[in-house]
Amino acid sequence: MLHGTGGTEMDLVPIAERISPGSSVLSVRGNVLENGMPRFFKRLSEGVFDEEDLKYRTEELREFIDEAADKYGFDRHNVLAIGYSNGANIAGSLLFHYENVLAGAILLHPMVPIRDIQLPEMPNLPVFIGAGRNDPICPPEETEELAEMLADKNADVTLHWENYGHQLTYAEIDAAANWFRKRFS
Repeated sequence: MLHGTGGTEMDLVPIAERISPGSSVLSVRGNVLENGMPRFFKRLSEGVFDEEDLKYRTEELREFIDEAADKYGFDRHNVLAIGYSNGANIAGSLLFHYENVLAGAILLHPMVPIRDIQLPEMPNLPVFIGAGRNDPICPPEETEELAEMLADKNADVTLHWENYGHQLTYAEIDAAANWFRKRFS
């Protein structure tokens, strides 16, 4: 579970329970502060990521997941990321940087985390992208670009649209839950 800017590791736990009741949950708090608000990596301005910090924090998150798998005894190859906004962006960055790093991803209101990078192959990797047609932070064109970039590397991408902005909706979470049940049950 990877929260949005200003969130905490507890914010998305109810969403995890709605998507997959009874599943184990590893929820992470971003360790970068922006005006006192936790996030997962630095940005230079709204919508402009500090790419060097993003790469560093992505590696840091991958190492954390590896260490948590050892410590808590879960299957490292059975990790599904659920991220919202900034959390979705770092989950996307994991996919962009590492082959076989996740068993799947639910990206809620993500942006393209980084451009001008050779993405690894993602054969049949299940990815759900939830987005808002009126999202002022993650415009629809960027969402479509991200979906296309993942699909070009053979990820199995499902794109779900809501006619709202950057907020999560019950319909979006229910769509993610239905997608999850079809792919992982």
